[in-house]
Amino acid sequence: MTYENILTAIDGHVATIQLNRPKVLNALNQRTMEEIAAALDAFEADAKVRVVILTGDERAFAAGADINEFAGKTAVEMLEGYRFAQWERIRKFPKPIIAAVSGFCLGGGCELAMTCDIILATETARFGQPEINLGIMPGAGGTQRLPRLVGKGRAMEMILTGRHLSATEAVAWGLANRVVPAASLMDEARNLAAEIAAKAPVAVRLAKEAVLKSMDTTIELGADHERRLFYLLFATEDRREGVQAFLEKRKPNFQGW
Repeated sequence: MTYENILTAIDGHVATIQLNRPKVLNALNQRTMEEIAAALDAFEADAKVRVVILTGDERAFAAGADINEFAGKTAVEMLEGYRFAQWERIRKFPKPIIAAVSGFCLGGGCELAMTCDIILATETARFGQPEINLGIMPGAGGTQRLPRLVGKGRAMEMILTGRHLSATEAVAWGLANRVVPAASLMDEARNLAAEIAAKAPVAVRLAKEAVLKSMDTTIELGADHERRLFYLLFATEDRREGVQAFLEKRKPNFQGW
């Protein structure tokens, strides 16, 4: 497909989505979100793709929502026309998504990064939910995901003051996984993606599902769900191959079924 606001590529088992609105620091408008969702639909249907990297550019992962798109909207117009279905599509994407973040990762950009499964950040990355400075609040999951990652008190501080976190703070607070040199951000992301892509694809997908389930249910229900997925994997050829390779002291050759 041809996209207006994103660039996509596939290299082996790893797909990349790059936000491509540099003049507005990759601000997220409805068209951009629709294109991200469409790209993920294509990658989900492509059995070759096992991991996705989502990134921006050196200046910004995404500096927030495109304010021009909703500046003059009424509450009713927002309710009827400003859709969040694309955000749910990203959240429910079954394959792992790695966010490779450099520069501004604010507002909707921070919310977008948090829908991903792993966040790598350069030294220039700045994370924040500054919507309060506009007289509004996060609306794409920021008030729900941020406390789960950094805790209630820290989330309150970020959301109520609009303060930004450095990459080092984001890692210390549990928002990002690690800081990497700016020059090697994509290499680090690709290496991590390749490492994950080398694992049994069905096991990876179900493991991701189980971890996400833990975020919105009790430990008892989550453990029950985990067990069902664990048992299900014993129906896969990759489970047989993984166990046999371990016993034979060789590298497994996972096929994805």
